[in-house]
Amino acid sequence: MQSSPVVRPDFTAAGLRKVVVYREEVLTENGGRPERPAQRATVAAVIRNPWLGTGPTQDLSAATVAVAPQLARLLTDKLIDALGGVERIEAFGKAAIVGTGGEIEHGGALIHTPYFGNLMREFLGGESIICFADARAEAGETLVVPMWHKSQAATRSHYQTVTARISDGPRADEIVIIAAASTGPRPHARIGDRKTDPTVRAEDLERVLA
Repeated sequence: MQSSPVVRPDFTAAGLRKVVVYREEVLTENGGRPERPAQRATVAAVIRNPWLGTGPTQDLSAATVAVAPQLARLLTDKLIDALGGVERIEAFGKAAIVGTGGEIEHGGALIHTPYFGNLMREFLGGESIICFADARAEAGETLVVPMWHKSQAATRSHYQTVTARISDGPRADEIVIIAAASTGPRPHARIGDRKTDPTVRAEDLERVLA
């Protein structure tokens, strides 16, 4: 009996050129080992800018619907593989870097709509709004991607960042779309939580602010 061929998603509409996966694990920090070392990862897709050469009044919706869901599926699948399962992922973030031939809004059309954000949240088992970064830059630009807890955004221990960089992208006619995730908090997180913070007002700190 012959096995069925592997069916791979068709990313023709997205103009996908490459996918880059980065993963790190901090084993020691300030001379100590974190109680629960977290793995952090980014997955970046380098795609052709579908709106290149269009003006500022161009309707972006058709390409958004065609491309963004594919990217959400691709990036989250690879994040889950990189970090050992969706149940291990505790924090997430997203980002876009638009090549110099495009608009910042072109990146926003691919990460700030339900066709990407809602799907990324669902695929990673989250509830929180996904924090983000975006930029327009030449190839090789470094972007710091923020993350927070995927279901408890007020959990300050999971406020963290991971750095993403594609050495040859985005080219002027490309966009880099990034999904990021972490399996736990920052090393040695110990600055409290927004839900248990005391009420702090300027009048309470007159001596400090004077």
